[in-house]
Amino acid sequence: MSLLILIRHGQSLWNLENRFTGWVDVPLTALGREEARAAAEKIRQYRFDVAYTSSLTRAQHTLQIILETLELDTPVIKDQALNERMYGELQGMNKDEMRRLYGEEQVKIWRRSYDVPPPGGEALKDTAARTIPFFERCIMGDIRQGKNVLVVAHGNSNRAIVMKIENLSKEAVLELNLETGVPLVYSLSPEGQVESKVVLD
Repeated sequence: MSLLILIRHGQSLWNLENRFTGWVDVPLTALGREEARAAAEKIRQYRFDVAYTSSLTRAQHTLQIILETLELDTPVIKDQALNERMYGELQGMNKDEMRRLYGEEQVKIWRRSYDVPPPGGEALKDTAARTIPFFERCIMGDIRQGKNVLVVAHGNSNRAIVMKIENLSKEAVLELNLETGVPLVYSLSPEGQVESKVVLD
C-alpha cells in the first residue's frame, strides 16, 4: 500500500475577496499561510517520498510552507497539468455579483458541474483531461513503485483526481467541495484501488 495525500492550497487573496481565481497568480493570505502550517502538523505522522504541485504560486507556497514546517527536503515536481480550472471571463469577478447577474443555480453549475464550462473557460471535464493523464502517468507511476506521494494543488484539479480514484459520477462530483488546507489521506493499492480514506479537517 502507498499513501496519496491531497491538499488544496491555503486561502488565497482572491479566496478571501470571494473572486473566481483560476489561472491568475494570486498570493496566499496570512490565514492561508497558517492553514499551510496547520496542514503540515496534520500530516506530520506520515512519510512521503515525492511532492507534486502546480505552476501557480499559491499552491507552490503552500507546499513550501508544509515542507519547511516539517523540515523536509522532499523532491518537488511542478506541472501546469495540476493548475486550477481556467475560469475564463469569470476570472477576477466576485462570486456574489455573478450570482446576482446569472442566478445561484447557474453559478453553481459553472463552479461544480462536470461538463458545463463558464464563458471562455474550462469545465471540470477539461481540467480532468489534463490532470488525469498526468496523474495516471506520473503520480500513479510513483504509487506503483511503492512511494508515498503528497499533492498540493487546487480545488478543481484535486476534485478531478478524487473523481478518478473514487469513481464518482458526474452527479456526485457536483456536490464535492474541497476546503483549503484540509488533507485527504488515501491508502492506495498499486492498481489505484482505494483501501482507506481519512479527511484531516
